[in-house]
Amino acid sequence: MKVFQSIIWAFFAFFLAGSFASCKKDDLPNNGEPRIRYVRITEPTAADSLLIGAAQGQLIAIMGENLNDTREVWFNDQKAILTSTYITATSILVSVPSPIPIDVSNKVKLIFGNGTNLEYQFEVQISEPLVGSMVSEYVATGDVATIRGDYFYEPITVAFAGGVEGEIVSVEPQILRVKIPEGAQPGQVTVTTNFGSTKSNFWFRDNRNIVISSDPFTGWWNASYVVSAPGPDDPQLINGNYIRVKKVIGDWAWTEVAGGPADAMGDISKNIPDEAILKPELYNLKFEVNTKKPYDKSMVRFNFGLAAQDNANYQWAPPIDTKGAWQTVTIPFNELASSYNAKLAVNPNGYWTRVLIQGPGEWDADISFDNFRIVPKEIKE
Repeated sequence: MKVFQSIIWAFFAFFLAGSFASCKKDDLPNNGEPRIRYVRITEPTAADSLLIGAAQGQLIAIMGENLNDTREVWFNDQKAILTSTYITATSILVSVPSPIPIDVSNKVKLIFGNGTNLEYQFEVQISEPLVGSMVSEYVATGDVATIRGDYFYEPITVAFAGGVEGEIVSVEPQILRVKIPEGAQPGQVTVTTNFGSTKSNFWFRDNRNIVISSDPFTGWWNASYVVSAPGPDDPQLINGNYIRVKKVIGDWAWTEVAGGPADAMGDISKNIPDEAILKPELYNLKFEVNTKKPYDKSMVRFNFGLAAQDNANYQWAPPIDTKGAWQTVTIPFNELASSYNAKLAVNPNGYWTRVLIQGPGEWDADISFDNFRIVPKEIKE
């Protein structure tokens, strides 16, 4: 009899416990099922600032119901680090993982102790590539170009005008090296990652508005400086002929390198756009330079865009040392314009041009130039 009574009391206790548990579950929000209502920033004074995405490393608050059994939180394919004291029934404080996801779902996933999971639409906001510059905008087919910028994350592609892609050689967050493919044409470069595509604000093999190219030589001075068939000691050709100055230049010695008046330079003297003359702040002077020996003495002086000779000039000061490699130099065109005595004025007949070396110190020069051009700072799509 006592055994029977014990069984009855045990059953009754079990029934009461089940009823109590059932009532408790019914009393819970969303019938005890986990739910994410929204995500917000953690700043108390801005608690109403809701988020649909966040940057890598940002601390966020996931708000909802019945979240206290959360064991893992994933953003795309990256697992976040959880602190148990930051997990409650109504909130989870967690930092978005810093590693770059490969499989991008744009979702946050919560995994619970019973093995179930809950997904919520949420974007990890990773910047699209930033394409800043190329060490040299002129690189031969098969050679490796270096692109500087930011947010270079694999997998990554580099496409050139002409509809061809380069072979990726190496990837760092701010430096990208790519082998130039057959068929690459002058134009913008497009860098693409999982997080977007960006076109460069420069042209690869930029052939716009060239005012000194030596293809063919024109002007008053120093045809003997032009290299058309490089020898073993010469820099390689990057765009036809180039200029090489290889000599000792004395202290304050006057050395004309290239240029002359419009009628001596020919049609190339007309290549500066009218807008560059009227609004020089919108344009850059660009050219390629190669130093076999450091440019560490004297001064290289430029005149571009003048109607006639003006002995005031822009002074491109040392030191520069490219160690035998070609590099692109960029100088704001308004800096040249402000260095002249004369004011720039549109001239349909062309412009006076000069590259001159004169300055302090004896210089054992071995410097090459190519592709002097006046190009827009911004490419208009």
